Amino acid sequence: MQLTVNSLAASLALLAPSAHALLRFSCSQLVVERLDPLVFPGVTGSPHVHQIIGGNAFNASMEYPRLDIPSEATCTTCTFAEDLSNYWTAVLYFRARNGTFKRVPQMANSGFEGAKGGMTVYYTPSYNNGKVTAFKPGFRMIVGDPTYRTEAQAKKFRQLTYTCLENILTRTGETLDMPKKPCKAGIMANIRFPTCWDGKNLDSADHSSHVAYPASGTFESGGACPSTHPVKIPQLFYEVIWDTRAFNNPNDWPTDGSQPFVWSFGDPTGYGNHGDYMFGWKGDALQKAMDSNCNINCPQLKTQSISQGNQCTKQVTVNEDIDGWLKELPGGMPVTDANGKVLY
Repeated sequence: MQLTVNSLAASLALLAPSAHALLRFSCSQLVVERLDPLVFPGVTGSPHVHQIIGGNAFNASMEYPRLDIPSEATCTTCTFAEDLSNYWTAVLYFRARNGTFKRVPQMANSGFEGAKGGMTVYYTPSYNNGKVTAFKPGFRMIVGDPTYRTEAQAKKFRQLTYTCLENILTRTGETLDMPKKPCKAGIMANIRFPTCWDGKNLDSADHSSHVAYPASGTFESGGACPSTHPVKIPQLFYEVIWDTRAFNNPNDWPTDGSQPFVWSFGDPTGYGNHGDYMFGWKGDALQKAMDSNCNINCPQLKTQSISQGNQCTKQVTVNEDIDGWLKELPGGMPVTDANGKVLY
């Protein structure tokens, strides 16, 4: 999609959430493999495949303070060069009628056409100009649960959704489950994290109890944080666009009319949508950006071009085929239903 300078500015304004200020930037793909230093620290070959963006310090063991991300990373795939954080999600697969799986590629968001897959990342400081506290060194969190397979379970997390894209600018019609029809311009997974912190713990046993949603209302409506988690933190938000266009032929879809896409963790429903985050900004760069109420662009931060971000790479640790037509999901991950029954 070719955009002029004026149309690019207009599209960015359209895509940005309705807020007084926010950071919106591209992070190209760093690596795709079965590593998960949050849930399975030290394990080479976690249960399912992830796609990771951000700093090249990413590895199987990232315990803090043994590993300080900003000190260890030498480059980042993100356009804000001081952001050496790591962000990751599961990977989407297409299941053909013959039972084989094919990894769905990612595509860049509007305005970031030069990016190598990856994600669009947002940090929104506030919807009512209130003070927010940037994440601290060693901070990490997860939102969502890969074991969930029902709508009731998915509703425990706010705003983990999908958008069936009619075009690259579509931002309406979000659903909790995977779209049930072919999407002309791909499927966008929307991952929004909680916005309140207990002010003490950089992590928790489940990697989510140290953060919470507002006690009433929403982040967007300026809802107050609960007394247990009184510190307002930025709303972290991922947009990940899966290029499903090559799989839109109805003749390739299941004969029973169901949708054919499956997450790498064996979820055919979409309700297990989740995302992981490890903070790794240099110094006080993120706090400075939040205090400055930067609006998409941020003169207070150092930037690099998307092409420079594309050059930041990491060698794959788990050597396996994740891109061919596979007889099973990588790691032998089974596809399961709401009752834990193995479907295939």
